[in-house]
Amino acid sequence: MVIPAKDEADTIAATVRACRAIPRVNLVLVVDDGSEDDTQHVARAAGAVVVRHSVNRGKASAMETGGSVVAMRDIEGREPRLLLFIDADLGETATACGALVEPVASGRVDLAIAALPRQEGAGGHGFVTGLARSAIQKATGWAPTQPLSGQRCITREAFNAALPLSRGWGVETGMTIDVLTAGFTVQEIPVNLRHRATANDFAGQVHRAGQYRDVLYAVTTRRVRGVRVPREVITRAAVQQRVGEPYGVSYD
Repeated sequence: MVIPAKDEADTIAATVRACRAIPRVNLVLVVDDGSEDDTQHVARAAGAVVVRHSVNRGKASAMETGGSVVAMRDIEGREPRLLLFIDADLGETATACGALVEPVASGRVDLAIAALPRQEGAGGHGFVTGLARSAIQKATGWAPTQPLSGQRCITREAFNAALPLSRGWGVETGMTIDVLTAGFTVQEIPVNLRHRATANDFAGQVHRAGQYRDVLYAVTTRRVRGVRVPREVITRAAVQQRVGEPYGVSYD
């Protein structure tokens, strides 16, 4: 399990403890991305393995660091660990992320994404979500309900197919497009999680503007590079798709 974190000293201990209680999780790794508070010390005291960026390098970089460190700690002769990425502010509700592990561990799907309930206090008008959803659908044929969800369990092979990750808040959109175009499968799993919602005040608007910029960058760079599933393949996949089941495309 990998938890990217910046200035999350108030929530990281509860999140780490909850993660350690998830079945099949035998490593909780916190990547402290240049925090200016005691995030690293609180996480370590709660039982996490902690690595730290001396300066803030962004979520994508923290996820890449986490993936590399987990790979270094894999046990020789055993299957590589799955990667379960979650946000640092989930607190005790993080235990619910266990629902993402079984579908991937069983081989039913390569990437399981949490679909969260409506978060109390959340603002915004859905512009960023709409951009991400539309871009993913145009590139792959799949229309996720929550394309920006950061709670994801993924196989090592599928994760490597998405490297390098898109910068900033575009990481989830870019990962989904890359994983699907590489021929892997994706599924959204309803999970009852609670995290700190972004309000509709000035700070929230600035945050969403940054999200929109990063998602647009992730989408545009893939369009320029031609990262998309051919239209005839999308059409064939749409016929076979069933609601609530894994989505994937076949190039055969």
